[in-house]
Amino acid sequence: MQTTPLTPALVRGALDLERTEHGLLPHRLPARARAQCADPQLAMVESQPSGIRLAFRTRATTVELDTLPTKRSYVGVPPRPDGLYDLLVDGTLTHQAVAAGGNTLIVDMATGTTEHRPGPVATVLFSGLPAREKDVEIWLPHNETTELVDLRADAPVEPLPDRGRKVWLHHGSSISHGSDAASPTGIWPARAATLAGVELINLGFGGSALLDPFTARAMRDTPADMISVKIGINLVNLDLMRLRAFTPAVHGFLDTIRDGHPDTPLLVVSPILCPIHEDTPGPGAFDPAALSTGHLKFQALGDPAERATGKLTLKVIREELSRIVEQRTPEDPNLGYLDGLDLYGEQDWAEFPLPDDLHPDAATHRLIGDRFAKLVLQA
Repeated sequence: MQTTPLTPALVRGALDLERTEHGLLPHRLPARARAQCADPQLAMVESQPSGIRLAFRTRATTVELDTLPTKRSYVGVPPRPDGLYDLLVDGTLTHQAVAAGGNTLIVDMATGTTEHRPGPVATVLFSGLPAREKDVEIWLPHNETTELVDLRADAPVEPLPDRGRKVWLHHGSSISHGSDAASPTGIWPARAATLAGVELINLGFGGSALLDPFTARAMRDTPADMISVKIGINLVNLDLMRLRAFTPAVHGFLDTIRDGHPDTPLLVVSPILCPIHEDTPGPGAFDPAALSTGHLKFQALGDPAERATGKLTLKVIREELSRIVEQRTPEDPNLGYLDGLDLYGEQDWAEFPLPDDLHPDAATHRLIGDRFAKLVLQA
């Protein structure tokens, strides 16, 4: 087995690589943006490598990847399954594996406290790869912070050459991050990118699609051939702002992106269906009755009457996003709007209900990915 140095040339989909005592920690926000945010939720999710993959060309039949994952565990809730590593050969998923061990972050949702328990480096083994020159991608778990320690193979490894694909830069919430998807290539942005043959940079941040200026600046400074921003659900379930603040915040977010991408196709995507927040404002919260039985569900705690005072619901946000895009398009012909209900709406709810009343399951991620590819990336 030959050790290959882990260099930025081997990593796709990251905006920054932090050198740690163990190796490389991929980030989905640059250091300047991370320094401007004191939110531990965003710090956690931006370090989870959703959409990030190692990409190389090799004749190796065996590949070993040493990593130090950080897994989450919730007090009173059944253990989450270990995150999957998806290995693709020439674009086809052929192997899946998990990293046993690693660190554990124990979250007590009742008290809001966390405990970090350190653990050992794990080895992820892939064997039986075809004995020929091939393009290999290892997609890292979308829901586990993953430090890259060592890469070994039984043949030389070279960074995958540029295949001339368009780069799609996407920003969204935990739904775009991939919450409850089956594996890293099963999150809807990854599925859509695979179907359309584009290179994905996924800035889907669980609980953190909040129109933050530093996220807009990161997108401004990231080269891309197409850009999409999915806005809404986190602003409602965090009860972060009222309509008066929402409208100029959206304009400011789009203006910042346009500073670096004046003519790039830019798509604004409104929220998919989420019945608990369609007419009821936030905040959202865990349902204690469900937690008492070991299940995780969400509920909306706002009062629908508060819409009259500017509180946001998903219906309010869809209407306002549509109006904002219509207002801007005469001066920005490359700006578009996609109603999230075209990706997942009322008819889909009957067949694919949201298991926790907030996040799509694996089948629904496939559905949304297929539709986004057809409606946007392949159009």
